[in-house]
Amino acid sequence: MATQYPNQQEKLLAKVKGKTGKISDRTHEEHLKLYTGYVNKTNAILAELEKLGPPDAANAAVANQIYSTVRSLKTDFTFAIGGLLNHEIYFAHLGGSGGPPSGKVGELIQKSFGGYDNYVKDLKATGLSGRGWAWTGFDPRTGQLFNYLGDAQNAYPIWGVKPILALDVYEHAYYLDFGVARAAYIDEFLKHVDWNAVNANLAA
Repeated sequence: MATQYPNQQEKLLAKVKGKTGKISDRTHEEHLKLYTGYVNKTNAILAELEKLGPPDAANAAVANQIYSTVRSLKTDFTFAIGGLLNHEIYFAHLGGSGGPPSGKVGELIQKSFGGYDNYVKDLKATGLSGRGWAWTGFDPRTGQLFNYLGDAQNAYPIWGVKPILALDVYEHAYYLDFGVARAAYIDEFLKHVDWNAVNANLAA
C-alpha cells in the first residue's frame, strides 16, 4: 500500500485555538480546511503512482517532459506535499508568546542577522515580497539562518536547508482579519510564535 500522510487538522487547530490574538480562530479553521485538501491530494497522488507501478519509460504517454502521466503526477506531488508540510510547520509553531527567542535559535539569529530586530526586519521584508511563503531556514553549510522567499507551495526550496519557521503570506492566512494589510498580519504573527517549537525544529 502507498505511503499515506496523516491529517493533523484537529491537532494543529488545538495548538493555536484562542492563542493567536488578532489572527482569529475562524481564520485558522478555514485555513486548515485548505491544509486537509493538501493532505488528501498528496495521498491520492501517491496512490496513483503506486497503481501505475514501475513506469514504462519507452511509452511517451507515460514518461515525457512536455506532457505525460509521470510528469503530471510528480509535478503536482511537489505542490501537494509542499502545501502539507508548509502548513504543518506554520501551525505547529503558532500559539506562543513571541518576542526574541532564547536557545540555539536566538544564538543563530544574533550570529546571522546581528540581532532580533534585524531578523524581524528581514523576515517582514521577505514576507511582503513573497507571493506565498517566507521561511527561516538553517543552512548547515554556512552554519547560519537565512530568510527564504517562496512564491508557491513548491517554490523555491533549497537543497540541504532545514526550514525551522514558516510564515504563510497567501491572503487566506490573514484576509478575514486584516483585509489587505499583510504587514499588520506579519506583526501579529510574530507576537505569537512558539520559539520552543522553532528550537525543536532546528534540533530535529
